[in-house]
Amino acid sequence: MSESTTDTTGLTHQYSTQVATDLETNLKEQERISGDIAALQQQLGALQHDHSVLVNIQQALGVTQTTKEPTPSTETATVPSPRQKAKSAPRSKQTARKSTAAREGTTAKKSTAAQERTTPKKSTAKSESKTAQPTLVGLIRHHLTEQDEPRSAAEISAALGQAHPERDIKTKVVRVTLEGLVARSQAQRTKQGSSVFYTAPEAETTPAAEAQPEDTSS
Repeated sequence: MSESTTDTTGLTHQYSTQVATDLETNLKEQERISGDIAALQQQLGALQHDHSVLVNIQQALGVTQTTKEPTPSTETATVPSPRQKAKSAPRSKQTARKSTAAREGTTAKKSTAAQERTTPKKSTAKSESKTAQPTLVGLIRHHLTEQDEPRSAAEISAALGQAHPERDIKTKVVRVTLEGLVARSQAQRTKQGSSVFYTAPEAETTPAAEAQPEDTSS
């Protein structure tokens, strides 16, 4: 009896030690994976923020290139094929389903064509005019032409934000857009101390006397 009790106690101690070690290893692995997930989420958030900033800069520069959207994962995009169920169904049911689908498709096409014929073209024009909005470049150029004094990027951003509260106009994007206009000679930049101000480009005027040919008849 004493030997069996000793063996049982030894096995219990051995198993307890092994379980405690496995629990500690499991907790450490959970902490490591949680840290990796947090770091990846932080990197993803930074990339998404940079993406939105780059898209705003692209729109501000008037570039209309399309960017590729992230492709969905194969797990969510995969659709199970219903071929096995179709094979097991009787032929009569398959024929009835095909004829019903054909009738529904024909009816849907006729209704769509009828709606297209009856819909007036004015509604399409109105919807297009509502969606069309001036670009940030156009807003900034128009704002500069209305100003008599130089304006900083922060002042221009604040004025456009008040005039167009529905648009998210940021000072950083406005500054980049202004520098692009300066590079294309569509705006002028002046510096007063550590501050930078922008104005509309001065219109080049040509005297009327230079434009008209000289009278040599005398």
